[in-house]
Amino acid sequence: MFGRWLGNRTNRTGRVGALSALTVPSSAGVLSCRVLDPVNEPVRNAEFAVSDAMGRKVVSGGTDPFGSFVTAVPAGDYRLAVSAEGFTPYRASATVAEDAHASLGDVTLQVAQPPALPEPGDWEVDPLHSSVGFTARHIGLARIHGRFNSFAGAIRMGERMEDSAMHVVIDAASIDTAVKMRDDHLRSGDFLDVARFPTMEFYSERFVHKGGSRWAISGGLTLHGVTRTVTLDTEYLGVGKGLEGETRVACRATTELHRDDFTITWQTMLARGIAAVGHSITIDLDIQVIPKSGTPKSG
Repeated sequence: MFGRWLGNRTNRTGRVGALSALTVPSSAGVLSCRVLDPVNEPVRNAEFAVSDAMGRKVVSGGTDPFGSFVTAVPAGDYRLAVSAEGFTPYRASATVAEDAHASLGDVTLQVAQPPALPEPGDWEVDPLHSSVGFTARHIGLARIHGRFNSFAGAIRMGERMEDSAMHVVIDAASIDTAVKMRDDHLRSGDFLDVARFPTMEFYSERFVHKGGSRWAISGGLTLHGVTRTVTLDTEYLGVGKGLEGETRVACRATTELHRDDFTITWQTMLARGIAAVGHSITIDLDIQVIPKSGTPKSG
């Protein structure tokens, strides 16, 4: 909650102290606040977003090591959203006048109640409501996005989440970047070599709670005939009900793979030594699982 809100009174008095050294256009003002936890310690890297009266985002960023942020915005009315991992998001309104400083003072974030954990037992990935995507750099400039369209997975939830295990199998030939010629090349011996290695598999028995809704899931990824240990940086989203009343559990996860680690070394160099295809691949997962006895539902 806000400990103090100086509002228009501060707008009229103008900027003081270090803020007086800021160069701000005559039609703009300064908006600032400090973000604290319940014991008055600064929350570093809390995310803030400032939107105008029409709901359009004007500026966003993160707090500094002291939990503070300062930004210049055109004079007007704004909505501020502050969020941080493990805390309940906070929203408020502010008015910024021309050539003046609107300070929101201290924003104290309250600790969020962690989402309920799933029941122990056997669960399976619902491919109709899940995605396995990836992003690769192209010619050192652009990014190419793709996905695997065919995959299956099972999770055995333990009495403690830390005692859980998972196994995922991906059909390598189902790679899809929306360009047939490129997909055929990725399936060839230069890259995935799906004729020799038709599947990719990930198996984990290591679920580590990192605090709040964050988990690290570490295990062995077998790709192109090589197995390496990888860790999924996972955000647990909680338990919910589907359109037909079925229980669902959702999470998001990401990791970075290096092609050389899996002996996928094909490369063409462009002028000035720029690689046509980047060496690292970002993997992004959006996963929903249902009890193994259930049947995936559309919708």
